[in-house]
Amino acid sequence: MTPPSLPWEGGCRCGQVRFRVGAPPILTMACHCTGCQRMSSSAFSLSAAIPSEGFTVTAGEPVIGGLHGADRHYFCPHCMSWMFTRPGGMDWFVNLRPTMLDDASWFVPFIETYTSEKLPWATTPAVHSFPTFPAFEAYEGLSAAYAAWSGAAQG
Repeated sequence: MTPPSLPWEGGCRCGQVRFRVGAPPILTMACHCTGCQRMSSSAFSLSAAIPSEGFTVTAGEPVIGGLHGADRHYFCPHCMSWMFTRPGGMDWFVNLRPTMLDDASWFVPFIETYTSEKLPWATTPAVHSFPTFPAFEAYEGLSAAYAAWSGAAQG
């Protein structure tokens, strides 16, 4: 599906925390790890890696929840929606939960991770699957492949 024109707006379930996305995703994904299953109360979590300079909280003050380690998981303090994650040591992007966008109908995960922990019935249309996370050096090629793939989907 073709994403709507930027910027994109979104927010938590109750609307107290709002954000704006002004840059397209670097990569889209689904994570099947048991941590994401528990954080999302679902079979997997969805993420759109947004360049940090293209992501702004425009209303409200999200709070850190989940595990309080190097990865900072941000939630609405009122409705407790898990909105986005800032991975520790990787401050050049934000992992946005795309279902927090006002229009997420275009979202499709390009990769899926931690398939070694996935529930047997859980499937996604991801183009690439990995039993854990891909090697760090693989992300440059995956990002380039995603740009070509998502550009083809838009064209």
